[in-house]
Amino acid sequence: MSTQSFDTMVITRPDDWHLHLRDGDALAAVVGDTARQFARAIIMPNLKPPVTTTEQALAYRERIERALAAAGVSAGSFTPLMTLYLTDNTSADEIRRASESGSVYAVKLYPAGATTNSDAGVTDLLGKCRPALDALEKCGMPLLVHGEVTDPQVDVFDREALFIERVMLPLRAAYPALKVVFEHITTKDGAEYVRDAEGPVAATITPQHLLYNRNSLFQGGMRPHMYCLPILKREVHRQALVAAATSGSKRFFLGTDSAPHARGLKEHACGCAGCYTALHAMALYAKAFEQADALDKLEAFASHYGPDFYGLPRNTTTLTLKRQEYVIPDEVPYGADTLVPLAAGESLAWRVQA
Repeated sequence: MSTQSFDTMVITRPDDWHLHLRDGDALAAVVGDTARQFARAIIMPNLKPPVTTTEQALAYRERIERALAAAGVSAGSFTPLMTLYLTDNTSADEIRRASESGSVYAVKLYPAGATTNSDAGVTDLLGKCRPALDALEKCGMPLLVHGEVTDPQVDVFDREALFIERVMLPLRAAYPALKVVFEHITTKDGAEYVRDAEGPVAATITPQHLLYNRNSLFQGGMRPHMYCLPILKREVHRQALVAAATSGSKRFFLGTDSAPHARGLKEHACGCAGCYTALHAMALYAKAFEQADALDKLEAFASHYGPDFYGLPRNTTTLTLKRQEYVIPDEVPYGADTLVPLAAGESLAWRVQA
């Protein structure tokens, strides 16, 4: 139960249901930012090479735990929830091994070529992945979908809406009991689909898609650190996402999609897609909910609906946010490079207390 005053919010400790931690030095640089705010996080598997087997997922989990210890995070205070990267060749046996491992909690669908490190993604979901989908439905493990078609003939701003028509509707018809999370929805179409869909369907929403529309990509020139996939959309879509996140519907919950890239790879002739929000995620969400006059809805969105959908217990510890100005740093260390957080240099009205 949250307690709120004019300048303090104490909420059940939240979880991040969509997170990129990378590996190696990059992992070591960013994992502490998430662990300071969240008790658990669904860890994306799009490494190079991708995490396609349970054995690889468990090895990656060990590397994350070592990085947590090196960052000074106390043992047991943060739990990485691992995922597998779905391919055209993922077997039913691999899904069963993942389900029985106790450490793998979902399988991620990246349409081939949709985003960072997705070249090994699925080319024909219902044509080539039925053994894996059958096993997922039977074991109750969620399928997490990057909801964009990758047809080069489709406008980048229309890819999510067409994904509903071309992929989600046939998938739900074929597998009505399959748990599906429509990741990082960005459109009114996506919000309405998830709101009204039959069966176990939910969606994550990022802070950048709650706070910004596509104009933010071009204010004062090209803004590479605002560039993510799915890309920011029109204002009408941002407003629809805010309405969904603050509606009290249990189908919508927090997933930052925090995706670190070195500064030079963002400020580049072919800049990488991804916004780094792990540093200040809860302050960003608090801003979005306060702008919507819905701070009373933040705890359920951030801390309750995600574990409920995944069938996990809610956290028993708390997180305190204080009304205190926080100036987002211009950059932070990232191994031998630097990393620019989303909205660097801007001020936020809320700050997470240690």
